[in-house]
Amino acid sequence: MIRLENIAQIFAHYSTLNPHGARTGVRRRQFIVFLCSVAATRPVALLAREPTSVIGYLGSASPEAWSTRLKAFRQGLSEAGFDEGRNLIVEYRWADGNLGRLPQLANELVARNVAVLVTPGSAPAALAAKTATTTIPIVFETGADPVEAGLVTNLKHPGGNITGVAALTFETGPKRLAILRELLPSVGLMAVLANPAAGDGVGRQVKDLHEAATQLGLKLAILQASNDRELEAAFAKAKEMRAGGLIIVADPFANSRLKEIADQALNAALPSIFVNSQFASVGGLISYGGTIIETHYLAGGYVGRILKGEKPGNLPVVQGTKLELIVNLKTARALGIGVPLSLLGRADQVIE
Repeated sequence: MIRLENIAQIFAHYSTLNPHGARTGVRRRQFIVFLCSVAATRPVALLAREPTSVIGYLGSASPEAWSTRLKAFRQGLSEAGFDEGRNLIVEYRWADGNLGRLPQLANELVARNVAVLVTPGSAPAALAAKTATTTIPIVFETGADPVEAGLVTNLKHPGGNITGVAALTFETGPKRLAILRELLPSVGLMAVLANPAAGDGVGRQVKDLHEAATQLGLKLAILQASNDRELEAAFAKAKEMRAGGLIIVADPFANSRLKEIADQALNAALPSIFVNSQFASVGGLISYGGTIIETHYLAGGYVGRILKGEKPGNLPVVQGTKLELIVNLKTARALGIGVPLSLLGRADQVIE
């Protein structure tokens, strides 16, 4: 590729002295023709490099747990005209399920003076970012109600420096319990795995599950886990109580431990369901909820629009619309469970 720093050398070549010591006009004309031809065929080579934007990505889990989310987010960015490594730099910060680290990580990204701060996957991350800055644009992606969580006061006109995407997570909790009931019609006691350190959003989900359980004629046992030690103890308690199934409440810690939860549920012979579609792909029995592919793609698109100059406060909060049911038949066979045809027929994906 011809670069700007090479032009002086090219000019010297085309402007050599003739035998009488004078610059050759023909050579100079050839040089001008040469420049014009290169400009026509390789314009980027002669122009300044494309401006590079720097954004901050505040992840509540880990890059391994969120590989599918990252791919969708990058696709949304790319379709908006921004590609990591070409005209975009992404500063990543990962809390690995430890919500207490989020304020510090948010402050690090603000100090980096990023152009946009994106907080996918959790209301606590978005709240940490909102506390850290009132000037840097923020794009959130969360399963919580953005108004109830205190992120915005109006979905259509969020105002200020924040907007984002609302996923179908909390609304679908009762439906997940109903699916587990359909799969296990003779079970009377279901365990609920919840993280009390994750804030009010978890409390709302548990409340909704209690109301749904009453309608379904079920009893719930609430098991709390905010770290790996408590997670192991929760499964031991579920086994001791002889719970017939497990519903996992959505929160960043659970999202960061998908494989561990799936493995422990299988070892405890506990049929389980979670909102995250990756849960079934790593060995969980069932996942049902809004697709993270859609919401993270939309978040990437919003970041791109803001980088192009749009104001976050003028962009309405987008609501995810797609729901996805995934059944892992391999896990069902390992648990000795027959999945009803009515459930398989509704599944968007069946993992053999």
